[in-house]
Amino acid sequence: MPGYVRDWMQSPVVVIDPDSSVSYAMTLMRRRRIHSLVVDLSREGGGYGIVTTTDISSKIVAADANPAELTVRDIMSAPVVTGKPDWTLKEASLLMQKHRFHHLPIEENGELVGIISDTDIFMAVEEIGWKR
Repeated sequence: MPGYVRDWMQSPVVVIDPDSSVSYAMTLMRRRRIHSLVVDLSREGGGYGIVTTTDISSKIVAADANPAELTVRDIMSAPVVTGKPDWTLKEASLLMQKHRFHHLPIEENGELVGIISDTDIFMAVEEIGWKR
């Protein structure tokens, strides 16, 4: 029996405003011990963006930028592809590989209900094994 996204996704999702400072985003990620934040773009017509520790590393640290002087909007990826809670882990993994990202926000009936990462999928495979 395959694992399903709903069983392994993290919920609730930590959401941030696009005009928040990158410094605030970094603090939020550290305090919550998470590697990504979903960016709420509803005031701009809907959809979501995402900011990750990889964005911090490549767009702040490597660029020698000051996180207090930049907003989440400056470094986020948007729009993001979303998945569904009833997808199998394989479906989520294949989509993540195709687009080369490590975090997949999960939507159901137009609402954000969770997020799954490649680490969550790794832990699922370790715990439940992998049956074809």
